[in-house]
Amino acid sequence: MLRVLTSTLRFPRPWKPLETRGCSSNPGAAGREIQVCALAGPNQGIAEILMNRPSARNALGNVFVSQLLEALAQLREDRQVRVLIFRSGVKGVFCAGADLKEREQMSEAEVGLFVQRLRGLMTEIAAFPAPTIAAMDGFALGGGLELALACDLRVAASSAVMGLIETTRGLLPGAGGTQRLPRCLGVALAKELIFTGRRLSGAQAQALGLVNHAVAQNEEGNAAYHRARALAQEILPQVRLPLSTGGPVDIASGMAIEGICYAQNIPTRDRLEGMAAFREKRLPRFVGE
Repeated sequence: MLRVLTSTLRFPRPWKPLETRGCSSNPGAAGREIQVCALAGPNQGIAEILMNRPSARNALGNVFVSQLLEALAQLREDRQVRVLIFRSGVKGVFCAGADLKEREQMSEAEVGLFVQRLRGLMTEIAAFPAPTIAAMDGFALGGGLELALACDLRVAASSAVMGLIETTRGLLPGAGGTQRLPRCLGVALAKELIFTGRRLSGAQAQALGLVNHAVAQNEEGNAAYHRARALAQEILPQVRLPLSTGGPVDIASGMAIEGICYAQNIPTRDRLEGMAAFREKRLPRFVGE
């Protein structure tokens, strides 16, 4: 299904861009589980969400989820963000999934509310008004894979391990996995992977179409991140579109959604710039408006 991202047309006033910084030099970020990074120079326009909860292998706990939602809200309002990368600051791990130790201390009512928050988080990622890339340099299990599935694109180290393993814990995927995995791989294969709780390597995931690219891991353990950066740089100079592709709908509905998206594009400065650049035989200079 084509997803209309109307938030691309709702620019706040006044508008303040992100402070240009790297994660390592982000003032006040020490001790935070989630850090927001805006890249500079030739990478300007690429933003990163760095997940850094080493004590729990980036498990999706209350604080972690709250800070992720805050980061997305901040980035969504910045018109300079043209690509968003999700990456890990914990070597060997992307996101280990739900924080089951924390979950065990919750009442049944609290569990239900928290899982609703998780679904809301994944919906916010899926509806982000710029392309999103998951850089999976290690384990992405359960909710960690659901987070990656909510992204537009996925890049993995060939040695990364991923899977919707909830059935091995007496659970079921509850943050969009039962819906997004079939849209990615087809119903039969998705059911097989969910029913068995099977884990896949990055190379196997690429062969199935679960990730866009699988790359050999390097000594630093960040090969997928570097490939994701290269992919983001390819996207960076292109026009920012108010749509994304998703699950199937009937052809009439799909054409109607495409028409809505095209109508949003017609009055933009970027559309006129693209035509002018073609006429003048030069590269376009898109500004996201």
